[in-house]
Amino acid sequence: MPSLNNLDAKGPEPIAAFARMGEENAFAVLARATQLAAQGRDILNLGIGQPDFQTPPHVVEAAVKALRDGHHGYTPANGLLPTREAVCRRVHTMTGVAISPETVMITPGGKPAMYAAISMLGEPGAEILYPDPGFPIYRSMIDFTGARAVPVPLREDNAFAFSAEETLSLITADTRLLIINSPSNPTGAVTPRIEIEKLLAGLENHPHVVVLSDEIYDVMTYDGTEHTSLLAFPEIRDRLIVLNGWSKTWAMTGWRLGWSIWPPHLYEAMRKLAVNSWSCVNAPAQWAGIAAIDGPQDHVHDMLAAFDRRRQLVTDLANRIDNVTCVRPNGAFYAFPNIKATGWFAKDLSRAVLEKAGVALIGGPDFGDFGEGYLRISCASSDVAIRDAFERIDEFLATEQPA
Repeated sequence: MPSLNNLDAKGPEPIAAFARMGEENAFAVLARATQLAAQGRDILNLGIGQPDFQTPPHVVEAAVKALRDGHHGYTPANGLLPTREAVCRRVHTMTGVAISPETVMITPGGKPAMYAAISMLGEPGAEILYPDPGFPIYRSMIDFTGARAVPVPLREDNAFAFSAEETLSLITADTRLLIINSPSNPTGAVTPRIEIEKLLAGLENHPHVVVLSDEIYDVMTYDGTEHTSLLAFPEIRDRLIVLNGWSKTWAMTGWRLGWSIWPPHLYEAMRKLAVNSWSCVNAPAQWAGIAAIDGPQDHVHDMLAAFDRRRQLVTDLANRIDNVTCVRPNGAFYAFPNIKATGWFAKDLSRAVLEKAGVALIGGPDFGDFGEGYLRISCASSDVAIRDAFERIDEFLATEQPA
């Protein structure tokens, strides 16, 4: 009888589109860091983009109550109405904009909204613009659809914000979708409102282009910097998709709970995709999401205060290392130090620092070609761990030479 455990067995291969699909290397780094830790190594993880805070207790209790109250079944594909209404309240509080729950989709995390938007608009012959350096799944999903991925460079001399002029210059008759992300992963950049206004003014000349605005880090801004939601601009609403969720703001990464806001003519396609892909989002998590939005926000404020302090600490420590410079980020919980003067390629350095110094970092090229020469450092770790990690990085660079 043939064994089901023969890992070397070969069968039919998936279609070619799957060969074009990339992945998020932060999880590969996390896996290696975990493996080294299991071998007894002392590993400090400044790689993974995950708050080191627990979900607020009242949110956990809301999920427990939902289970005890019998919320064990399927939910609507677009999400429970009370959850969608809670999102509407949150949007109004944050932006002053009133939206209908009939435009809100509840999803299992934020990635399904990216997948849906890119799948709807990407195909061979189409072009999709995405930020580079940017969240790697943008590029991966564009490649999967067969569309041409067109990078929008985010440059250090512009504090890693996008340039409206440069972005608009990249649009062609084949452009279907423009993806923007502010506050940004991996750079922590916040694009100023004036640049967003220039972009939207220019987009009036390109009515065929849909915009996906990834605003998952919207509350995470510092030094008086303000996040500008594209929902605040009615002139773009008929071709605007907004991605957001609970993962970062309420430290709910493992709950897999997100929301997105859609123009009416795309909403039904998104709902049908949900039916075909994930059916619905788990019921207790949705009741927890309501409690997160409507309940006390002290845990959020405490977490943001810690991230504010840590991003300053990371920046100060990075700038003390010879041949390393770091722009202080104004958003999210990442820093993106420049390591070009060290002579190391970024991914080689991140691998060597993990293996030899026990510090997990992510190489800039994992976020796009324009990420070469940089590292992404997550500020979602304790002050003590950050200090210890930078001591190790400094010692490593002082004693090790590029291969």
